[in-house]
Amino acid sequence: MVSDAPVRIEGQAWEDGVFLVDKPAGMTSFAIVRKIRWLLGIKKVGHAGTLDPFATGLLVVCAGRAATRCVDLFMSGRKTYRARLQLGIETETQDPEGTVTRTTTVPALNQEIIDVCLQRYVGPQLQAPPPYSAAKHKGKPLYAYARQGVFIEKAAKPIEIYALIHQGYDADTHQLDIEVECSRGTYIRVLAADIGRELGCGAHLIELRRTVSGPFSVEACLPGIRLFAEDGLLLLQHGRYSIEEAVRFVSEPSL
Repeated sequence: MVSDAPVRIEGQAWEDGVFLVDKPAGMTSFAIVRKIRWLLGIKKVGHAGTLDPFATGLLVVCAGRAATRCVDLFMSGRKTYRARLQLGIETETQDPEGTVTRTTTVPALNQEIIDVCLQRYVGPQLQAPPPYSAAKHKGKPLYAYARQGVFIEKAAKPIEIYALIHQGYDADTHQLDIEVECSRGTYIRVLAADIGRELGCGAHLIELRRTVSGPFSVEACLPGIRLFAEDGLLLLQHGRYSIEEAVRFVSEPSL
């Protein structure tokens, strides 16, 4: 009988480790976790911070019981995102996955107007989880309620935007590119909607890429799509960090 299970490297300790994966667009974070779980043949696999299906970039995956105990530690650092906002159009989910709820004429904008707007959102502030999010209410994610037409309002929590940089604006398409350095728990979708309101035209997030999480950078990532190729396990073998290495990176950032 021929098995389609991945071929394992004898002597390799696959039961624990940390993997940095560049998640492609159109795939859930859990799909990456599920694939690594299958490749390694272990059940205890988790990630340090969800990326929405439309988003791309750095996903820190912890494999093995000892590694998953460090998830909270790996989630604690600052995050950096590159985001593209579509001005003049709002959606119910504040991203491209939701239905359009409002369209507005976009006023004439220049770099000075945009920079002044962005600077208003730099610093400590309170931000409430959006209805379409994985934040929990009575053990269920908010999006499960929202999909049934029940919109739960959660209390706002303290976050901080450390830097918010204007990366370019296309006056023809009304698309604004920004880079955000922020604390854990920041919803870039909410920030995008707030910026749109401040500019007087509304907005929603159409692209999002996480480039940094704590000491980890997307430049050190394994290409997520390659995990689904025949050499997926070999790719993991070469990209594996021990728990000790990953914890040391958090203490002494060097990745």
